[in-house]
Amino acid sequence: MIVETVFVLGLLFALLLGGVWIGLSLFALGWATLTVFTDTLPGPLMANTTWGAASAWSLTALPMFIWMGEILTRSRVSEDMFRGLVPWLNRLPGRLLHCNVVGCGIFAAICGSSAATAATIGRMTVPELTRRGYDDRMVIGSLAGSGTLGLMIPPSIMMIVYGITAEVSIARLFIAGVLPGLLLILLFSGFIAIWALRNPEKVPAAEARTSFKEKLWASRLLIPTVILIAAIIGSIYTGVATPTEAAALGVIGSLILSLVSGSMSWKVFWDSAMAATRISCMIGFIIASAGFLTTATAFIGLPAGIAQGISNMGLTPGGLIIVLTIIFIVLGCFLDGVSMIVLTSAVLLPTVTAAGIDLIWFGIFVILVVEMAQITPPVGFNLFVLQSLTGRDMFYIARATLPFFFLLLLAVAILWFAPWLAVWLPKAML
Repeated sequence: MIVETVFVLGLLFALLLGGVWIGLSLFALGWATLTVFTDTLPGPLMANTTWGAASAWSLTALPMFIWMGEILTRSRVSEDMFRGLVPWLNRLPGRLLHCNVVGCGIFAAICGSSAATAATIGRMTVPELTRRGYDDRMVIGSLAGSGTLGLMIPPSIMMIVYGITAEVSIARLFIAGVLPGLLLILLFSGFIAIWALRNPEKVPAAEARTSFKEKLWASRLLIPTVILIAAIIGSIYTGVATPTEAAALGVIGSLILSLVSGSMSWKVFWDSAMAATRISCMIGFIIASAGFLTTATAFIGLPAGIAQGISNMGLTPGGLIIVLTIIFIVLGCFLDGVSMIVLTSAVLLPTVTAAGIDLIWFGIFVILVVEMAQITPPVGFNLFVLQSLTGRDMFYIARATLPFFFLLLLAVAILWFAPWLAVWLPKAML
């Protein structure tokens, strides 16, 4: 088994370091594994497993949630959200820096993508907060960190990918992400407040007070977004719609919202549809290639062998989670979130199940460590988004984001010691 493991890992890293795209690398690796270690013909097996992985019914929700996010990214949602939040957040320690956190939290509930959340909110908040004199590092760090909420707060694209690969309920995963998502919002906003109290000279003076009536009037700008969130999430939680049906509802709602706000045009419609198609095809191709690789490695007994090897190490469940956290952080330096999930699921899930760890809880854990990957150089997507928005050096952005990386690590520890945060709602509601 050592020879097979070294072969698979060595060839995988050779392909990736050689610049071969992840989807093609997985197909090539699966083909080579079957050719070298078995007498099985790779062609028919690849055709069957690729079709099976790419045609899963639960996968149909993916392109629709992506399209919904692409439509809203091109709308005026971020501008309306900023104007609606300013009166409520202006008096908090840290003031309008909280717009990054709360704005990303709200937009995450109608987007599902971390990079899209950071880009959409950042296009509005970065120039506004910079113009008002807020500390540049905290503006960048809070936006990059808060953008990761797009993966945790449902509907999340990563949750759909994990649900498909781990064969667990996507609806239960969506519900499980609510409390951890709120936990992250509290951690991010709490850190900003403490930082502001310790560095008052880096925070501009509060703007003029607004009456409660004026705050309510400004909040009218948030109503369409809140209604859309309630329609999507509420329909899933109440059992009225499946995640796939809720995704279709979200697309219709986002089209209506864009039409009403006056930001819809034929160009917006076409560009959003094409962007969603490209992203969906990319993710679908990775899932299909990972399905083929999973089957190929199963033929040589690699997942079971690795699971047995880890089991023989005698790790406690807590020790296993610590080891997996380190592995995921290292992988996050080289791979995107989708690739991390589909590459590791087949190998790790048998071990996790044998350790008695709930797969819904483990899914939330995986989302948290994938969030860390989003803000880890050199391939953290959120870092690239912030670089394009600010023009700053990548390592400057990474340093600004570092406190929020440690907050995500703290969230992993809290989730371990308070597992009910991830499993209570799914058990109570489904």
